[in-house]
Amino acid sequence: MIKQDKTSVEFWKHKRLSQMTHAEWESLCDGCARCCLHKLEDEEDGRMYYTRAACSLLDIQACRCKDYNNRQSLMPDCIQLSIENAHYFDWLPATCAYRLLAEGEPLPEWHPLITGDPDSVHKAGISVRHIAKAETDVSDLAEEVIVLSHEPDMTDDT
Repeated sequence: MIKQDKTSVEFWKHKRLSQMTHAEWESLCDGCARCCLHKLEDEEDGRMYYTRAACSLLDIQACRCKDYNNRQSLMPDCIQLSIENAHYFDWLPATCAYRLLAEGEPLPEWHPLITGDPDSVHKAGISVRHIAKAETDVSDLAEEVIVLSHEPDMTDDT
């Protein structure tokens, strides 16, 4: 058995986003699927509001894209997260590892990279598994605005 040192196991503590391998970058995703919810932006203050309406490619139960490799051709509005657009990560939820690390913050204790459990994001109540709706079941996005738990200066009313 090959023993990994703590530095390679906890790569996010020792590497900048720009230094990560593709596999490391992809492993940062906690599987919450919050980024797959439709959002509304307040034109006056620029604040982003999440809705229950999920992208049609989201498998709500699994909180994963049904066609991740082809998502951008199937959904042209799908944003590819990359280090080149890290300065735009403010639209991501405050719990998102990409945003947290870009802002110099640590990963939350429930993150699967820390717990070793891919379901820890669901157990912590961070995922959209129990709040998302298929976009076909939504007639008015404004009626589906939600407050996500674990966001700064917000309370959880879901």
